[in-house]
Amino acid sequence: MVDIIQLSHIQRDFEVGDQTVHALNDVCLGISSGEYISVMGPSGSGKSTLLNLIGLLDRPTSGDYFLNGKRVSTLSEREQARVRNRSIGFVFQTFHLLARLTAFDNIELPLVLAGVRPVERKSRVREVLQATNMSERACHKPQQLSGGERQRVAIARATIMQPSVILADEPTGNLDRRSGLDIVTLLESLNTKGITLILVTHDTELGKRARRHIVMVDGGIKLDTRK
Repeated sequence: MVDIIQLSHIQRDFEVGDQTVHALNDVCLGISSGEYISVMGPSGSGKSTLLNLIGLLDRPTSGDYFLNGKRVSTLSEREQARVRNRSIGFVFQTFHLLARLTAFDNIELPLVLAGVRPVERKSRVREVLQATNMSERACHKPQQLSGGERQRVAIARATIMQPSVILADEPTGNLDRRSGLDIVTLLESLNTKGITLILVTHDTELGKRARRHIVMVDGGIKLDTRK
């Protein structure tokens, strides 16, 4: 399989006072289309920094990042935002839904930003609402939804642009065990349709479900194993 994500000698440094913190230290990584990867490691090991960099929410201090064969680490902020909107879906622990918008409107927002016509927007939102079993809650605002329902809305929003990659950062962290399992099952169903799924988690049992396991320590990749 062809690597859709290629990280070459990625370094990400932060200045903290008079010291330099190496959040990512010479990371080299290739990820193929359709992979299901869990990223684990202790707090401060660089997991979220890696995810933010892959998601174009951050830039490397040095090194190269290629997405679908295109060097994206040197693009302008506007160009990175365009790539991010069309190619990458995000699922966060804290949902990041807009409180004033309904579930329908939260899901529709990426399509609005992309300039998709209203008729097509409505049709696509209805499709993902049905796929995530949220059709009956479409007119509810986030505060009227359970944690599991809010995460389903977040997943629907993450997939509305039909991205090639979904990045999930502790997606079950604020959910009870049953709701968390439902969310993981939903993410895994998207992976079976060909979407590359990269999951950051502290949950060992959850991490074991992935077909490839990456363990990070001190900003570097300590282990990279496949089932």
